[in-house]
Amino acid sequence: MLPALMVVLAAALWAIQAVSVQLECVDAARAAARAAARGESLDQVREFAKTATSPNAQVAITRDPELTKVQITVEVRPSWGQSLPAVQISASATADTER
Repeated sequence: MLPALMVVLAAALWAIQAVSVQLECVDAARAAARAAARGESLDQVREFAKTATSPNAQVAITRDPELTKVQITVEVRPSWGQSLPAVQISASATADTER
């Protein structure tokens, strides 16, 4: 019974970690989209997003005259199971481009 309880507890902690990373990605994408829409340098926006989430985050920014979109993707593994496959978490945000 105890090993099964440990597996359930580990899975619950992993789920909490994944949700936490998702929330970080959402917040970072939203802030990065606002900064890019204001006209900030795309390299600065990319570095800001990586600082707010993870250094290995993939940040895609598209800016056109009407909309600016930022998508952040991070691969996450549980700290207790580095041999397990990574889970890909992503978030995107869109803002009106300022003129």
